[in-house]
Amino acid sequence: MDVLIDLNCMNSYSTIFKSRLKPTLASVLILSFLVFTLSCGSALPQKVLVFTKTAGYYHASIPSGVGALRLMGEQNGFEVDTTSEASWFTDETLSAYNSVVFLSTTGDVLDAAQQAAFERFIQKGGGFVGVHAAADTEYDWPWYNQLVGAYFLSHPHQQEASLQVMDNEHPATKDLPQPWLHFDEWYNYKSMASGLNVLLNLDETSYKGGENGANHPIAWYREFDGGRMFYTGLGHTEKAYTDPIFLKHLLGGIEYVLK
Repeated sequence: MDVLIDLNCMNSYSTIFKSRLKPTLASVLILSFLVFTLSCGSALPQKVLVFTKTAGYYHASIPSGVGALRLMGEQNGFEVDTTSEASWFTDETLSAYNSVVFLSTTGDVLDAAQQAAFERFIQKGGGFVGVHAAADTEYDWPWYNQLVGAYFLSHPHQQEASLQVMDNEHPATKDLPQPWLHFDEWYNYKSMASGLNVLLNLDETSYKGGENGANHPIAWYREFDGGRMFYTGLGHTEKAYTDPIFLKHLLGGIEYVLK
């Protein structure tokens, strides 16, 4: 594991060592350095697990999303692991991570034991980020419905639409244009949870096929069951993962759940 060391603290110990050490005290030096490491403290980078299992429709943009998230982690100081294996959802494995991203997962992707482990992960303060088809996942798991915030109902053909920024102070939306014109596959939702903090609302007059009306959330966040969640309905297309505006939006959501 990488250890980040406070250089000011190191310098203070270095001064002590220079003034007191003798060649015969090499073992004391080693012991003192261990004490210094503990007393100065250390910080490990936060870790994010990107989960991509699909039991239904497979989005061709998933590999592009994985690549973008890996690069995002390198550029912003968090580690990213990726898997499509549900076997990673155990207490022991999840304990290594600060947040889990469901990247366009679809269908029934976790068994009962894996679901229970993920619930405990959130209850212990873990974070959840749902991207696009994360809402098209686990329809028979009521807890997950509350976590992700809504289930997929339908969508029209891909097209440009206007998004209204509802909160310009949240990390996921503070740098977005108002309104934001974006091309994507726009989900209609069912089983919308109460208590969601809406970040983006779709203007159904700006495109064809909307079924949620004037109140059509497309990105939201909240604290839930001990942890934090963020969901964005954007991210269907491969092009989204090279779009700097969308990537700022996604990064802001990840930053929110990691705090």
